[in-house]
Amino acid sequence: MEHDVNKTEDKIFTVAEFIEVLNVNLKSTKVKIIGEVGEAKAGPTGHMYFNLKDEKNGAMLNCIIWARRYELFGIKLETGMKILISGNPEVYAPSGRLSLITDTIELAGEGELKKQYDELKRKLENEGLFLKENKRVIPKYIQKVGLITAKQGAVIHDFLQNIGKFGFKTSFIDSRVEGSGAVEDILLSIKTFRKKDIDVLVIIRGGGSMESLMAFNNEMIVREVVGFPVPVIVGIGHDRDIPLVCLAADKSESTPTAVANLLNDSWEQALLFLERQEKIILTTFKETLNDVKLLISESTQNIKQVWILISNKYIQIESKIKISIQKLDNAIKNVKNNINNLGEKYLIGIKTILQRINEKLEQAEKIIYLNNPDRQLKMGYSIATSNGKLIRKIGDVKIGQDLNIKISDGIIGSEVKNIKNT
Repeated sequence: MEHDVNKTEDKIFTVAEFIEVLNVNLKSTKVKIIGEVGEAKAGPTGHMYFNLKDEKNGAMLNCIIWARRYELFGIKLETGMKILISGNPEVYAPSGRLSLITDTIELAGEGELKKQYDELKRKLENEGLFLKENKRVIPKYIQKVGLITAKQGAVIHDFLQNIGKFGFKTSFIDSRVEGSGAVEDILLSIKTFRKKDIDVLVIIRGGGSMESLMAFNNEMIVREVVGFPVPVIVGIGHDRDIPLVCLAADKSESTPTAVANLLNDSWEQALLFLERQEKIILTTFKETLNDVKLLISESTQNIKQVWILISNKYIQIESKIKISIQKLDNAIKNVKNNINNLGEKYLIGIKTILQRINEKLEQAEKIIYLNNPDRQLKMGYSIATSNGKLIRKIGDVKIGQDLNIKISDGIIGSEVKNIKNT
């Protein structure tokens, strides 16, 4: 239950109740305090307990920053260090001690800032976090951009004004980039973009003093940038000392406009390349067209000359063919006449040959008739054979051998009884 201290004059509190009333009211009292660190020591759980001392009159304030918050800001508290803190006061009931529960710590002196910067830079350099060979190549033809910067101010306007013409898909997270809450905002934004589909992460802000750029010299932010899954481009203006985030990034530019130009570069080069190729293609086409025109002209002349030659040859050949056809026609007529003449001669010759053949056949017929065995038999002649062989002389048979004697009306079988020579 909340209590207003001004309305509790007549109420009697126990000590614990009064401290609770104080703490409830003190919790709403958010303050920023600057001073020197008097004494600082870490507790067993990592919480940091320190005194903040007024530089002028030595006034002292007990302060506590919890371990997670202390680690977040990456500042090693040392005696005599000038810092700016924010938080709210609280009374610790068991001891009645008032302390400032610190939410943020910033270095306040330029010398302290430089000292912390140099120490952290050496540490991270020794770990190889800034080595050029570890830098990732910025991809060409980027489309999806993750952007972290403050929503208010000229920075985002300049960036978007210069990046708009190639149709980039930009995802934006509004983040504080200066002051006590900047470290926490930037870390949360980077972790949020880890889960998003982007080609590159861009972190930008305008120029400023080392004090105003403290968030970008934070160790946790540097490590997040180095370990980010896609290339990181940083555009932060600076005078002398380069912010450590710029050294850790894969690519660093001095202004948001320069970052936008870097993203545009590959697309602009592509356009220039296309324009050059277009010119080359058009020039080549014109040259080829001229060559073709010349070739066609030369070919037309050649065709005309060849046609004239062919026409002349045709006329010559046509004349020769006509002469040849006439000769052939005359030859055919001569052959026909010769064939007709030969035909008559051949017919006369064939008739003569046929007559002679007919006479020969008639003679042969007479001879065959006169020599016909049957005719001879009818005239009283006979033909003697033995064992199917014709007997022409007495030497063809022996005594006792069977004979067959053929006469005109039959065959007489007989046997050789004797043989006489004549």
